[in-house]
Amino acid sequence: MGEPAGADAEDVFGAGRLDAVLADVMRDTGASVGLVYLRVPGEDMLRLALVSGVSQEIAAPWVRIPADAPIPVVDAMRDRALVWLGGGQQEIARRYPRLGIVLPYDFLLAAAPIADDVAVRGGIVLLWPVWHPPHLDEHERAALDACSRRAARLLRRAAEREPASYPAEPRVVHPARPPEADPVLARSALRFAERLPVGCCSLDLDGRLTFLNTAAAELLQAGAAALLGKRPWEVLLWLNDPVFEDRYRAAVVTRRPTSFTVVRQPATRLLFELYPDATGISVHVTRLAGPSVTDEGEGAGREPGAGAAAPPGTRAAPHRTPDPPEPPEETAGGQAPPSRPTEPVGAGAVYHLMHMAATLAEAAGVHDVVELVADQIVPAFGPQGLVLMSADEGRLRIIGHRGYSQEFVDRYDGTPLTAEVADAQVLATGVPLFFTSPEDLYRAHPHAPRYESRSAWAFLPLIASGRPVGSLILSYARPRPFPAAERAMLTSLAGLIAQALARARLYDAKHSLAHSLQTSLLPHGLVPLPGVEVAARYLPAGHGMDVGGDFYDLIRAAPDTVIAVIGDVQGHDPNAAALMGQARTAVHAHATAGASPGDILARTNRLLNDLDPDRFTSCLIVGLDLARHRLRLATAGHPPPLLRAPDGRTRLLEAPPGLLLGIAPDVEYATTEVPWEAGSVLALYTDGLVEAPGVDIGTATAELSGRLARSRPRDLDALADDLIRHVKDPAHRTDDVALLLVRREI
Repeated sequence: MGEPAGADAEDVFGAGRLDAVLADVMRDTGASVGLVYLRVPGEDMLRLALVSGVSQEIAAPWVRIPADAPIPVVDAMRDRALVWLGGGQQEIARRYPRLGIVLPYDFLLAAAPIADDVAVRGGIVLLWPVWHPPHLDEHERAALDACSRRAARLLRRAAEREPASYPAEPRVVHPARPPEADPVLARSALRFAERLPVGCCSLDLDGRLTFLNTAAAELLQAGAAALLGKRPWEVLLWLNDPVFEDRYRAAVVTRRPTSFTVVRQPATRLLFELYPDATGISVHVTRLAGPSVTDEGEGAGREPGAGAAAPPGTRAAPHRTPDPPEPPEETAGGQAPPSRPTEPVGAGAVYHLMHMAATLAEAAGVHDVVELVADQIVPAFGPQGLVLMSADEGRLRIIGHRGYSQEFVDRYDGTPLTAEVADAQVLATGVPLFFTSPEDLYRAHPHAPRYESRSAWAFLPLIASGRPVGSLILSYARPRPFPAAERAMLTSLAGLIAQALARARLYDAKHSLAHSLQTSLLPHGLVPLPGVEVAARYLPAGHGMDVGGDFYDLIRAAPDTVIAVIGDVQGHDPNAAALMGQARTAVHAHATAGASPGDILARTNRLLNDLDPDRFTSCLIVGLDLARHRLRLATAGHPPPLLRAPDGRTRLLEAPPGLLLGIAPDVEYATTEVPWEAGSVLALYTDGLVEAPGVDIGTATAELSGRLARSRPRDLDALADDLIRHVKDPAHRTDDVALLLVRREI
């Protein structure tokens, strides 16, 4: 289906043109859930733009996704390929454990890139119930491909006209509504429901009640006025348990019937049966006889195995009757008394907390922690504003925020830890503060800053190993009671953030030290030399300390001789970098003394053996004879260089193989000589450029040779960028990469 040529940003995001793309692909493939992600210009992030088939609350952990996150849509966009998970819950948990933590249900999933010949502009995710076949058929694949091309065309045209105005929150795309029922039939259906002795309710996909008959109101002991438009487990205290919310989530995600039993005081057992479809959930409520109170498991009307267990760390409500929790009494400081009955935390909150723990465990530096906290907490836990502070040299420094203007947060950056303000107070005492209304806050802190329509606050200390590392402030648009369970959950959340922040600060300190070591050992710049043009690139491994043993150099050995060097020390740590520095120093000393490439390697090898470093080094030396226009090379177990002739012909320059440096002291290295045409390009590289898990190194080297042959090396820097483009993603780079390009001028 084509799009009008006049589609612009407003058409795409305002008039719902992408909505139609999502609705069409869900209809054509029979998918029950659909999500559309878009790249955010200027950010290393994906943003959820459209959601259909589930509530925004269920999708909240994935509203903003780092571009290197281990989830299917990121992999699909990176590889420009379809990701298909047809093995249900077990395959999802194995391949994408973070996704399996938050959605521990049975479903099938496909993720596809939204891409054209120019760029990858986003991604689409579709879910199906488990009764879908374990493979996509040709029709479904064609529909996904058409969706990708259609969406990419819309986004490209929008970007060509003006920067897109992305929606602040994901927009819900509702399925097509069935035609309005005949009024006579509707009245008959209503009378039918009223005559039933069974309680009948209807929930929308957001879990809110849209209908209940008289029998349901009697069984729930609440009228329509108190329940309609609300989630039952948030209104009825005896339903405020993870089991109810979890079964609702399971029904929405899996589209399978499920059921559970619960006790309504004083001793009435009720069976709830949930029947989902694309528009909502029909609920039957019946009274059960008998004294025992157990979870029904294979309940009436439920397919075997359809139910989902309560989230880890929660208690199953059907096994007990909770007393109604009393409202917490506020002290002058906003703290709740310690001895109050607690109510269970909702299933969604538990899953969000688990997801936060998993994502924080993967965060490396402080910047990663800040971005994850800011991106996850606001959509998942409900605040409208967030400020994250770190304790630094006696002051609170704002390191991240959401929902506040930059001007506002700048006014309070650098608050002394001794100041009489709530965020400093929680660090001094280690006790969180909760203010349920503006009156509570300003009574305790008359000079507290005011920001628009914020009416409730949580001030949480970040304490790691008994030491304060910062504070977290959450603000809400409406007054909020902060029941005991929510306070406990937010306090646990603060503990997770504190531990992650402390680890991240240590990582950053080590990274800074390693980076200083690395930069001091690598050449700060390649000195321009007459007769040659050079370009170099260095990329550290994507994991670890961003420091390793790859090195390169260009040495002026004589007026008409230049020595090009590239090498690789085992490891990605400061020890590897230190040995690299010693090897580079030795090579430089012997090169300036006039030794041949083979002799340089032999002498450097003897030095490294004397140092007994317990790790090996590969190295390639190429002497550039500017007078005779010859190349003289010798290798110590290093990948052979590539030489591109002016006409584009490219070949490997093979040299007699030599033993790695540091294995044996008395090793001779042969020197080979080849012609060097004017305008030709010499490429020296380390194995990180051509090695990848599951890829044959010969095939990868041939691909590198092909890219070099097809290039137009007028700009050597642009050529260097092109040759390393496929390994620039740090999340999937397992080894350091060094590249040195040398072109003989014409």
